Amino acid sequence: MAISVHTNQSALVALQNLNKTNDQLDSAQNRISTGLKVAGPKDNASVWGIAQAQRADIGALSAVKMSLDRAQSISDVAMSAGETVSDLLLQMKEKVTGAMDPSLDTVARTALDSDFKALLRQIRQVVNDAEFDGANILDGAMGSSVRFLANADANSYITLSTKNMSLGGSIMTLAATASISTSTLASAIQTALTASISNVNQALGDLGAQARQIETHNKFVSKLTDTLNSGIGNLVDADMAKESARLQALQVQQQLGAQALSIANSAPQIILSLFKS
Repeated sequence: MAISVHTNQSALVALQNLNKTNDQLDSAQNRISTGLKVAGPKDNASVWGIAQAQRADIGALSAVKMSLDRAQSISDVAMSAGETVSDLLLQMKEKVTGAMDPSLDTVARTALDSDFKALLRQIRQVVNDAEFDGANILDGAMGSSVRFLANADANSYITLSTKNMSLGGSIMTLAATASISTSTLASAIQTALTASISNVNQALGDLGAQARQIETHNKFVSKLTDTLNSGIGNLVDADMAKESARLQALQVQQQLGAQALSIANSAPQIILSLFKS
């Protein structure tokens, strides 16, 4: 290699190597500071695109979980109200059976009838108050069923059937104006009451099965979200142990590169010794 005062090839090579080391050092520092080996499309366009698509699915699953949480709350409120209605019907059974006794005097019969009507009013109140976030599946106001999101594409649903427990309906066959003021009326109401007890218990069984399905699917969505997050991490997360070791190695290379450049820059000074007298 010719010795020249115009071109210092060794210094150029040393500078190129030092710049390369500095770029690698910047990359390692970015990975350590962000915790990501793929922070943007410039790092790895294909991997970043896959990760972004999975992040979109995770965002959609958050909406699905919110819908399922609402479904679970609605069903829980409905079942609590339904259980209360069932308990009230059992109390009414006692009143009706007592009112069928022909030996009761007017005072006792009037008291039983008052208690019976109070229980009817309480059932109506419980059914009307069985509401969560504006949804009541026991008062017949929401049609036959309510659908909730089940997947990230929003093309699959979980259905929660409504159970109309309003008085005088298909489940609660007791009329709102029912009375046990006479033994004859009490005998007639006993049949409707027995049917209502059976219908309510069956409706609660159906609600329980649907609530269990919603709860199970909700847990699955949570697990799926966690799995997708782990998958994204496998694609884009930096191995901090490796990055730490790499950073230390690059720092040493940077120091050595700076020294090599300094040595290369001093090389042309040899030319001066050639011209000493």
